[in-house]
Amino acid sequence: MPARRPQLVVTQDAEALADTAARRLLDRIAQAPGRAAICLTGGSTPEPLYRLLATNRYRSRVPWERTHWFIGDDRFVPPEDPLSNIGMARRLFLDSVGAPRENVHAMPTTDGSPGIAARHYEAELKRFYGRDRLDPARPLFDVVLMGVGPDGHTASLFPRSPALQEKESWVVGVEEAGCEPYVPRVTLTFPALASTREMLFLVSGEEKRDMLARVLSGEDLPAHHAHSEGELVWLVDRAAAPEGHPAM
Repeated sequence: MPARRPQLVVTQDAEALADTAARRLLDRIAQAPGRAAICLTGGSTPEPLYRLLATNRYRSRVPWERTHWFIGDDRFVPPEDPLSNIGMARRLFLDSVGAPRENVHAMPTTDGSPGIAARHYEAELKRFYGRDRLDPARPLFDVVLMGVGPDGHTASLFPRSPALQEKESWVVGVEEAGCEPYVPRVTLTFPALASTREMLFLVSGEEKRDMLARVLSGEDLPAHHAHSEGELVWLVDRAAAPEGHPAM
């Protein structure tokens, strides 16, 4: 199917970005008839969102018992390591809000090798989904959070990586990262990330402006090739927004 045209939403600042993301997240969870599935992202940009979800304003509005949390990619380090993406999410909100432990689906980043961890996580995703093949009419996730790196990578899908061409596997191991920190990774592939009702890119800060403009202009970068079966939204703050796009 043709890629959906992305929607660009510009907020005044990083605080407004986090608040807008939280509200969109809550709306998608509320729309889910049963279990809701959220795929989290790493990096510094989502930190304000995660902290916000731990505040009284939001934590009481999330149905934690029916919401499941996944991760789009992670470094091949133990979850207590400072480099762990799921470890960050746990520290910032999942542990403090009392999310059921069985609802937090961390990548098994101590299982032998990135490739072994990828196979185990793919099996877990398929158990949760209930099928071995993704159906565009029944997305795996309700929301997939995404970011964009200084080289245009997203998740752990780096420029020139063979993982960019993967069509069958839902999860792959990445032995060599394309940017710092240079540790092996485990990442969902484009087909798995696309299986969502909403893909929400979070981009904040003036240092991201040039890269965001390149991605949105269609340059051959991984973040440009990310697509969604549902809505595709770039939520950015004014500092990162390309010229000519006013804030909300």
